Amino acid sequence: MKGKFTSVILAVVLVVITVGTVFFGYSKASGKITKSGAEEEQRYAWPLATCSTEDTITHIFATQFAKEVEKLSDGKMKINVYPQSTLGGDRELMESCKDGDIPFVVQSPAPQVSFMPQLCVFDTPCVFENIDDARKAIDNPDFQKEIQKIYKGAGYDLLGIADQCFRVMTSAKPFTGIESFKGQKIRTMENAYHLQFWKQMGANPTPMSFSEVYIGLQQGTIDAQENAYEIIVSAKLYEQQKYLISTNAVPDYTTLIVSDEFYQGLTKEQQKIIDQSAKTAQEKARESADDRRVQRQKVLEDEGMQIVDVDQKTWKQMQEKCQPVYDAIRKQAGDKLVDLYMGK
Repeated sequence: MKGKFTSVILAVVLVVITVGTVFFGYSKASGKITKSGAEEEQRYAWPLATCSTEDTITHIFATQFAKEVEKLSDGKMKINVYPQSTLGGDRELMESCKDGDIPFVVQSPAPQVSFMPQLCVFDTPCVFENIDDARKAIDNPDFQKEIQKIYKGAGYDLLGIADQCFRVMTSAKPFTGIESFKGQKIRTMENAYHLQFWKQMGANPTPMSFSEVYIGLQQGTIDAQENAYEIIVSAKLYEQQKYLISTNAVPDYTTLIVSDEFYQGLTKEQQKIIDQSAKTAQEKARESADDRRVQRQKVLEDEGMQIVDVDQKTWKQMQEKCQPVYDAIRKQAGDKLVDLYMGK
């Protein structure tokens, strides 16, 4: 097992692994589901881990998947969801998922780029004007074929992609057009393409741990930040920010993945249940994201935030300024994948 595990993680793993032989009918020695394990009722629930809190689309995606698996298998297949980094951080979960120790993980593609560099395609900015277009792009069979190859080549199977709609910008300063970005100190994730995007907009991007964002806004260390509506509301950033600008530069995706070694060890019937459950959970998570975005937008307006839409002129200017970012992503992800994502 790779990664740095705490005693809590080890305790959980010890609970779910029977010493030396079978892991829910899954033999770690052979890497295959044993015949008796496939035929008998599952003894322990398979773990599914996330780093997100329970009041998120990530958690909805995970729990809905677990419910569907149990429902379609008539209770013979069970999954336990462990949120809030209970079983480890993003990198640890990726390592443990690949090994099959934690077979299922739901997380953003962002931390997965370290394992699969081509996934930077999901960081391509200013491609979609609405979230439905983004979903159509990633659901395109040709795009799915290419992205599935990438996951499988790294030791995973991609079961589904949901989202929290777009990441949007909040600011203490009014927005009147592309010039309003100039000089703004905006908090971003530690992501080369996000940093490059905001530099191209003329802003001053500042990587910062999210736990420091509220106090950073309060003290004026940063002027702005970018996140999904969900996060803006849950962190009460409206207490420090007056404006929300619908930049909609990058969709806030969340993926459901499974260890390829584990998945290949399942019976065909079990694989079918997993696949069908993931598809249903993906659709329900997307529906929840749409509903919650509307609800969260109303909360922000009620709290006094002014929501500003980016007009077509500004959107086109943003796309023009993105060209160096597109070039960098193409170099890493390849023209074919990027063209499929951008609909070219």
